Amino acid sequence: MPPTLVGLTGGIAAGKSEALKAFERAGAATLASDAVVHDLLKTAELRERLVERWGEDVATDGEVDRARVAEIVFERPDELSWLEAELHPRVAERMAAWRARLPAGTQVAVVEVPLLFETGMEGAFDVVVCVIAPDGDREGRADGTGLAALEGRESRQLTQDDKAARASHVISNDGTLADLDEKVADLVGELASSGGGD
Repeated sequence: MPPTLVGLTGGIAAGKSEALKAFERAGAATLASDAVVHDLLKTAELRERLVERWGEDVATDGEVDRARVAEIVFERPDELSWLEAELHPRVAERMAAWRARLPAGTQVAVVEVPLLFETGMEGAFDVVVCVIAPDGDREGRADGTGLAALEGRESRQLTQDDKAARASHVISNDGTLADLDEKVADLVGELASSGGGD
């Protein structure tokens, strides 16, 4: 029986990456979609596609300049859509290959996808977990730039309340790391007992 595949998402600066580490500590297999994208941007195939679209200055010294790409797509929804159309199928392929390579007996496999609902990926998962945190905590974590930056970034995403409403499970990251570990471990136990694994 394949593992229960969990999509992990949440609000900006709610602690998704920390929650992913907590899932790993609780015995789940874990993958960060941002790390997959980072690896894909190092491939010659994708680099050539970006240069073909945007010119040589997006790949200086043979490496994709992520900051330059971010500048291009930040204010141009059509270019962001093009980039997502290039990335998403490749990310899905990598995710499927990762899942297929998991050791027999893996009960819970978690993939962190920050824009899971925005990109329509929820159907790829058995369960969706949303990490939320109080606004004050999130403002402090949002690159130290405060509420204005948090609101500016969040305006391009669903709010954390919207994400929480759509998720199968919600984890409130409003305490210590030990508190987060306990909540995640409880959820992993619940998911493992309800299906997945051999």
